[in-house]
Amino acid sequence: MTPVVHQLSFNENHWPVLPGVREALTGSLDTIGHTLDALSEGLTAELARRLGVPATRVVAGAGSGALLQQFLAAHCTPGTTVVHTAPSFAMYPLLIRNTGATAVAVPDGPGGSDLAAVAKAVTDDTRVVVLCNPDNPTGEVLGTAAVRQLLDDLPPHVLLLGGEAYREFADPDAVADVLGLAAHDDRVAVVRTFSKSHGLLGLRVGYLVAAEHVTAPIRPSTLFYRVPTPGQAAALAAMDAEDRMREQCRAVAAERDRVRDGLLALGFDVPPSGGNFVWVRLGGRSRAFVEHLAAAGIAVRDQDGLGVRVSTGLPPANDAVLAAAAGFDPAPDGTAP
Repeated sequence: MTPVVHQLSFNENHWPVLPGVREALTGSLDTIGHTLDALSEGLTAELARRLGVPATRVVAGAGSGALLQQFLAAHCTPGTTVVHTAPSFAMYPLLIRNTGATAVAVPDGPGGSDLAAVAKAVTDDTRVVVLCNPDNPTGEVLGTAAVRQLLDDLPPHVLLLGGEAYREFADPDAVADVLGLAAHDDRVAVVRTFSKSHGLLGLRVGYLVAAEHVTAPIRPSTLFYRVPTPGQAAALAAMDAEDRMREQCRAVAAERDRVRDGLLALGFDVPPSGGNFVWVRLGGRSRAFVEHLAAAGIAVRDQDGLGVRVSTGLPPANDAVLAAAAGFDPAPDGTAP
């Protein structure tokens, strides 16, 4: 078995650690045996200040995955349903089932997410609609108008949760301002993470923003999903490196688009992406492509035989992807176009 040389299956941030983060981590080590700010009140206050919202609307947590679980557990019960698009974040069905609720997946249409069909899938038993934007794994970016229309189509009892783990890699003028929608509609919640854009994946730090009546039932569980002391320190430092973070995200996006252009030139079907990855639509040939890249020491992700998600690495890793892909025929019948 060929060893993995380029790990491009986890959507990790391969760029340098942001300024101040290493020093913040080192400075927190002497107090890791103490409780300190168990509820992340300092981090929550700073997030609220930067976002321009009351602290009661913000919940800091151990990454977006934990916050998604907390949110669903607080607002769903056995017998209820949660609607999401498909393909989308692979953990949605598991997180939903953990609450006893039923996941309802709405397949994408030819043009991407079918938000009209999402609205039609909502019933009296539905409590939440989850939108991953930009979507993982497809990279699709939904704009404000599309999300607002979906919100208008949802009944008053349904919450709309926007998962924005990859927002910073998208065109800011194209991606929906869900936080802005949340400021005017108490049904809207947003969950974000420091894992991708800020490169703090191993520290598990994220936050959720919603109306106070939405965050209130989530808050009691934060003691059990707490952000570790080093994670709090790193997140605070990372926020101070906002300019560098944005610069690095633009560099990632440029590399992502370079890989997409290269794959398109080789005959692959690769839609535009707003994440730190590209989605290669290969259908039944997905597993063969994954194995082909694995033979070159490149690890990528096959999603349910629908396509292959290729994370964006540093330039040498991306060069390796394009070089290996040149030896794979993307045509469904194995005949080059």
